[in-house]
Amino acid sequence: MTPEKILRNFSRCADWEERYLYLIELGERLPAYPLDKQQDDYLVTGCQSQVWVDIQCSKQGILTLRATSDSSIVKGLLSLISIAYDKQSVEHAKRFDVHAWFDSLELKSHLTPGRTQGLDAIIQHVRHLAAQSDITPLPQ
Repeated sequence: MTPEKILRNFSRCADWEERYLYLIELGERLPAYPLDKQQDDYLVTGCQSQVWVDIQCSKQGILTLRATSDSSIVKGLLSLISIAYDKQSVEHAKRFDVHAWFDSLELKSHLTPGRTQGLDAIIQHVRHLAAQSDITPLPQ
């Protein structure tokens, strides 16, 4: 799945209720998040829901993003973030304008202020982790 395909799928939804259902469906498709990483070290601050994010980087500079939340809507948002960053290069993560992509999906205008603030916190957290030079390389 690509950001472009998500944009096409969102535009095919008849209304925002259908888009929310699609967002929840995307969240259900997230790979299982390791229970041993549902701890404070991976918890994103600034979210009303509990959100855990783990990013690792291969020796080739390719990111692996894993995430989960206790909220189905937030899991859907995490799925979108995963589509934007998982299996992408660190350089892509630095360049990709995820805010513009979310604007094109018209998401923020349909989220509560708390969810919007949480989404921004998640994006900031992911971009910070992706940019860190000491991200743990995955075993090859």
